[in-house]
Amino acid sequence: MTRPAPESASIAAGAVSALGASTCCVLPLVLVTVGVGGAWVAQLRELERFYYIFLALALTAFGYAFYRLYLRPAPACAPDTACASPATRRRQRVAFWSTLIAAKALVLSPFYAPYLLG
Repeated sequence: MTRPAPESASIAAGAVSALGASTCCVLPLVLVTVGVGGAWVAQLRELERFYYIFLALALTAFGYAFYRLYLRPAPACAPDTACASPATRRRQRVAFWSTLIAAKALVLSPFYAPYLLG
């Protein structure tokens, strides 16, 4: 089994960290929207104290992915491998920007959610 590229791994780590940062606010709203409820949903608010830790992890992971995708030259690859194709790098960049935008919306949700909910 091959290991994922560092770029892909750091993009995934950034997305997971952004989900962790938004757990206190977005996850309860999503759970109630889909019909899952109960007293335990209110307990997710306790995760708010970890917001800044998850935010720092997400920023670090996305920063590393940006460095690997844009600032560091592409590594030399053997011919006929996936990393030798320019389309692979392009797909990684598209995944990076789309994941970054979604993560930004999740991370900033505690600031705009009160205005949307009334």
